[in-house]
Parts: sequence; structure tokens; C-alpha cells
Amino acid sequence: MLHIVLLVLAAFAGGALNAIAGGGSFLTFPALVFTGVPSVIANATNTVALFPGSFASAFSYRHGLARLEEISLRTLILVSIAGGTLGAIVLLKTPENTFVALTPWLLLFATVMFAASKRLGAALRSRVTFSFGTLLVTQFVIAIYGGYFGGGIGILMLAALAAFGMTDMTAMNGIKTILAGCLNGVAVVVFVAAGKVYWTQALIMMAAAIAGGYMGAHYAQKLKTSVLRGIVISTGVAMTGYFFYHAYWR
Repeated sequence: MLHIVLLVLAAFAGGALNAIAGGGSFLTFPALVFTGVPSVIANATNTVALFPGSFASAFSYRHGLARLEEISLRTLILVSIAGGTLGAIVLLKTPENTFVALTPWLLLFATVMFAASKRLGAALRSRVTFSFGTLLVTQFVIAIYGGYFGGGIGILMLAALAAFGMTDMTAMNGIKTILAGCLNGVAVVVFVAAGKVYWTQALIMMAAAIAGGYMGAHYAQKLKTSVLRGIVISTGVAMTGYFFYHAYWR
């Protein structure tokens, strides 16, 4: 029962954080590991559990997406599906021990990217000319990483869209949630086909993540996110420290 409560709370909060500021995997992936799920299985199950919440969030952002004119969302979706598929396949070919060793480094990378996200977009704009073609290549790389692990992909996508020149945060968050849902959706197909999902945990978390994703997107358009960002960064630092201890010093 305690495991169920932990998974429900982590999934609800993770779905809300993904809609508001990103970083939901900092809560949901460790929750699965803490309840005894092997790391590779936990990563696959986490992807299955969170991806419907992306579409719940996107529904809340639908009015911002209706104003979208400067990019081809369909092309970005196709690129995301291709990259997500490749990343998921690479994950399935990664041995459990190797993934356990990589996990803290992936969490560290995601935490740093999240903490530096505000400056990252500005730095990219000042140093790189971001055509739509450059955005597509960048999104393909992000999608590969997303299919493999997924932590911090929302931040990376927002930084890329900002570098491209977008400023409408409602539209940017809508694009982010749709692309995350698509690349995670195709990763889900790969993981399910390979039998790498613990369905009891996935279904429990899925319902909570959908509710959290919808509510998070609703309030994201009304509330400041500075406090939530601080919580996500603090959680990321704590989880990174724990997984470094778990992988190298335990």
C-alpha cells in the first residue's frame, strides 16, 4: 500500500511538473526504483506511465497552439517519432549494469540542463543561427535522448524553440508537450513489444499522471514557476546524489 501511495503521488506531481516546468521524471523514475523495479524496466515503465499526461497537458494548451504559424508541427512530430524510436531501441540493448552506472550521469545532465535553461536559450540565440532545418536536427537529437532516458527533454525542447526565435510560452509549452508525447508514445510501443513494462505500476501511475498533467497545464498559465523550478532542481540534485551513491559507493 505504501508503494502504491508513493507511485500515485510521484506520478501526479510528475505529470504536473512536466506541464509547468518539466522535470517530472526526477520524481517518477526514482519512485519506481525505490519500490524495487530494476532500472531499465523502471525507465521503460516510467515512459509508459507519463506519456498520456503529455496529451492531457497539450489539450490545456490548445488555444496557444491554434495561434501557431511559424513552424511546421507535423514535421517536428515526424522527427520526434524517428528519434524516440532510435533512443528506445538503444535503451533495450543497454545491459542493466551499464544503465545503472549511466543513470546518475543522465540525471546530472538533466539537472544541469534544467538549472541552466533560462540562460541556455539566450546563449543559443546569440551564437547559433537557428533555421527551421537546424531546429529539426536539434529536435532529432533531443528525441533520441528522450527515447533513451527522457529526463529534462522538456527543458531542452523549450531552449531549442527559444533559440529558433519563439516567444509565446503558451505555444512553446504546447509544442513541447505534443512532441514529448509523440516521442514517448513511439518509445512506449517499442518497450511494450519487448515486454519491458511492469503494467501494475504503469497503470497506477498513468491515471495519476494524466490528472496531474491536466491540472498542471491549467495552472501553469496562471502561476509563476520560480518556486516550482527550485523544487525540481533540488529534487534533481538529491536524486542525482542518491543514484551516484547507489551506483558507485553502496
